[in-house]
Amino acid sequence: MFAALRRLRTLNGPLIRFNTTAAAAQQPTPPPAAPSSSPSDADATASAKKRRRPRKKYARQRPSITLERPRDWCRPVAPGVLPAYDEALRYIAVDSRSIKHEAQALAATLDGGSVPADEAQDARARLETLEIMSEVNLPWVRHLVEKRWREDGALDLLMERIHQMNVVPDLIPDLRPGFDLRITFPEPPPESVYLRTRVKRRYVAIEPGIFLHNEQTKKAPRLYTTVFHTDERLYTMMLVDPDVPDEETRSFTTYLHWLHPNISLSSGAPTPLPLTATHTPYVPPHPAQGTPYHRYVLLFLPQASPTERIRVPQLERRGFNVREFAQTHGLQLEGGAAHMWRAVWDEEAARVWDQVLKVPQPRFGHLPRPDPYAEVKSKGKYIA
Repeated sequence: MFAALRRLRTLNGPLIRFNTTAAAAQQPTPPPAAPSSSPSDADATASAKKRRRPRKKYARQRPSITLERPRDWCRPVAPGVLPAYDEALRYIAVDSRSIKHEAQALAATLDGGSVPADEAQDARARLETLEIMSEVNLPWVRHLVEKRWREDGALDLLMERIHQMNVVPDLIPDLRPGFDLRITFPEPPPESVYLRTRVKRRYVAIEPGIFLHNEQTKKAPRLYTTVFHTDERLYTMMLVDPDVPDEETRSFTTYLHWLHPNISLSSGAPTPLPLTATHTPYVPPHPAQGTPYHRYVLLFLPQASPTERIRVPQLERRGFNVREFAQTHGLQLEGGAAHMWRAVWDEEAARVWDQVLKVPQPRFGHLPRPDPYAEVKSKGKYIA
């Protein structure tokens, strides 16, 4: 019991170090020293603040990107790394400014009314051409045009129709377009027969996969390309119909309507493409009577060498195999372009068979169902 009281008395007392006296332990702890205001300490504090890395400021919200305020174009090569690239950009900028000055002078002339009325329309067309030429070679403009084509729905619509209508894999195993291809045909004929030969129809852009009258496609389409590479590259253009009936195999085969190899394209290529002398001349679409709708697919496939031309012998139109042709001549499926439309039989298709192909027009249809009562019908109604 006395040992327990001694332990309690020891715990209730102050804790001291064993190697000091009680008087020294009861002295209060001295307050901390005040910060020195000497010049050396102030300089050390200032230098420490200077060495501290400044905090980076981040944008609180995403920047607003519009047509008036687009995203900035980033150079692929930093300034000073490649002097030839810097000089090329300066040359393009000088050329753009000179064309813009010419366009501004022409616009001022048109606004002043000094251009005769019969020349005003040509002058406005010239002004529009100058405005396009002043920016067509600028790399950031070309970048924005490609971005719009890839992300604003044009490429998505094309690929949707290509896969939805089984162009891939019926014709080729895969397709990855690299530039924009647009085609134009004359607008549909008027319903009035009297106006069909008296109204001049304008060419209109064709949406991929729509139905066209065979009267619209009597002549070859006008081809417009927007190419995003500046160097010259060779392509092979072909127009095929994969829905031609084959009586021997009771299936379908492919018909070659148009072929033009060794087409040189770049960002500065003229539009529409001047395709005058082609390898295989254009034959208008001519769906046979009684067949379902036909798909007409226009392909631009890049050649293996961007500069070396290929030699293509004379080809048989009927039974043309796109896969074998591409494999034989080294055509690639990535980086080209495509377009398509559909058509059915009408009277104009019959004229193509008679006047262009000069062969009898075939007619197809389903076999009639056998009549199960044919034998009974041939007998008399009453027994004699």
